[in-house]
Amino acid sequence: MAENNGVAEKDDERYMRLALEEAEIAAAEGEVPIGAVVVCDGEVVARAHNRRETDADPSAHAEFAAMVAAARALGRWRLTGCTVYVTLEPCLMCAGLMVNARVDRCVYGAADPKGGAVGTLYDVSHDERLNHEFEVTSGVLADEAATLLRDFFRARRAKR
Repeated sequence: MAENNGVAEKDDERYMRLALEEAEIAAAEGEVPIGAVVVCDGEVVARAHNRRETDADPSAHAEFAAMVAAARALGRWRLTGCTVYVTLEPCLMCAGLMVNARVDRCVYGAADPKGGAVGTLYDVSHDERLNHEFEVTSGVLADEAATLLRDFFRARRAKR
C-alpha cells in the first residue's frame, strides 16, 4: 500500500468517502455538492459541506467551514498536524485559509480548471513567497466527485 506523508492511500480514500457523504448532503439541500473533512492525528475533527445558498454567505465553502469547525473543536487556530479532505480542488480563498491555518496537507478529488488554487490555475500550496507551504494529493476518488458535480449541474439545467 502506497503512503503519502505517512498516510496510506486507503486512509485517503476512507476520509474522502466521508467528504463525498457531505457533498451528497449539500446536493440534497440544493447546494453545489462539495464536501470536506478535517482529520488531525488520525481522528475526524470536523465535517462540512457547501452552504453558500442556505447561509447567503460567499465564504460558506465546504473546506472553509470545516477548517473553522476544526479550529473550534481543537481550541486553536493553527491546524498543524491536520489534513483537509475536500471533493473539489480548493479555490484561492480556501487555499489561502489553508496557508494561514498552517494545515499540513490537502487531499482533493476533482480538479477545478476554472478556480483550482493548489495546482491547476494557481499553486498557493507551494508558493515560497508565503509564510507556509503544505502538501497536496490530488485525484482521490476524483471520478466520484466529478460525477456528483456533473449530475447536479445537469439536473439544474434540465429544470430551466
